[in-house]
Amino acid sequence: MTYIDSYYNDTRIEIAPFSALAEHIEADVCIVGAGLAGLTAARELAVAGRSVCVLEAEEVGWGASGRNGGFVSDGFAEGMPALEKKLGKDHAKQLFRVSQEGTQYVKDRMAGFATPQVPMGQNWMAVVRHDVGDAMLRHAAQMNAEYGAQYEARSTAEVRTLLRSDTYYQGLEDGSAIHIHPLNYVLGLADDARAQGAQIFTHSPAVDLQKMQAGFELTTKQGMRVHCAQVILCGSAYLHNLYPRIEGAVLPVATYVVTSKPMENLLAEAILYRGAISDTRRAGDYYRLVDEGKRLLWGGRITTQKSEPKKLANMLKNDITRIYPQLDTLEIDYAWSGLMGYCVHKMPLLRELEPGIWTATATGGHGLNTTATIGKLVAEAVAGHSDRYKLFAPFKARWGGGMLGRAATQIAYWGMQLQDWREERA
Repeated sequence: MTYIDSYYNDTRIEIAPFSALAEHIEADVCIVGAGLAGLTAARELAVAGRSVCVLEAEEVGWGASGRNGGFVSDGFAEGMPALEKKLGKDHAKQLFRVSQEGTQYVKDRMAGFATPQVPMGQNWMAVVRHDVGDAMLRHAAQMNAEYGAQYEARSTAEVRTLLRSDTYYQGLEDGSAIHIHPLNYVLGLADDARAQGAQIFTHSPAVDLQKMQAGFELTTKQGMRVHCAQVILCGSAYLHNLYPRIEGAVLPVATYVVTSKPMENLLAEAILYRGAISDTRRAGDYYRLVDEGKRLLWGGRITTQKSEPKKLANMLKNDITRIYPQLDTLEIDYAWSGLMGYCVHKMPLLRELEPGIWTATATGGHGLNTTATIGKLVAEAVAGHSDRYKLFAPFKARWGGGMLGRAATQIAYWGMQLQDWREERA
């Protein structure tokens, strides 16, 4: 299977293709899943001198890694105030620092690829849809002073100068953030990992994992076997019947993305900001201008249904025009969905599940910095270079509830939409 039809696919770079595993091999480490977390771990382990192979069921970055909004910013889906309350300030600060490392890792890798990539834009602004007074100013001051963030509060007037909508009030801008072409970053990272010595096999789904007398053995759908000392599971919502404990903990949640036709003059009537944009609702929108400001890329909505709605383009077009009525004539060129992995605690999974079997997964909703963060830390752990992965120890692989959990997630999302509506009405 090739990549889905999307703006990213039609504007992707070309690299030498990868092939399926065609023989039995041995490696120090076998990684399941050639998304961003798995490829980051593969590259870092190869740099550390380990022999490493990656088994991917489709193409590199075929899943959420190559379909997402492309935001790269510090922090996690679970906010720092909530993490501080749960873990204490010192632990929360350490987590924020490793998230900053993840952001910088993406920037460094893009600059160091064989064909260097540049961000599609700088900065990210989160905006509110009801007046919060000076709350953004206070939050920015605290995060900058205590966490070393680069936040700047924006007044309602400043926000509405850049985003011409009466829907928005105050904003919080992150000066360290960037937004990128995620599929091109995946391809560049895979090519870089290969250059460092990692073996990457596509169209080679791992269907069986067995513990052997010495190490582990993974078998692909084609019957090829990999014997290795350690395994890292990075398949997110796409793992099936390989390690039930992880598969039961990661809820598959879909989100939707559309990209407009090139309509630069029309977009200039509504959106002057060239950074990434999101609102702070519990069930928010996220978007940015791409193609040098000619197109709008817009993402939003959450569902646990894996099927793509037939009227996806119209559905998100309605979301856009509710905020920007002046974009009523905007035409949608691409529409697609992406399946992300979430955990009930809203943090990624990074841990050793049993001796020799690791996981670095469930990065849905965090932004691309987190894929780099956990990929880097799991590689450090497997190589024996650090135990910083233990920062994520409180976030266990809790069962997500199976089909009931998915239904509960959908109901919770509808509840979040209702809460957002009530706050904005008030």
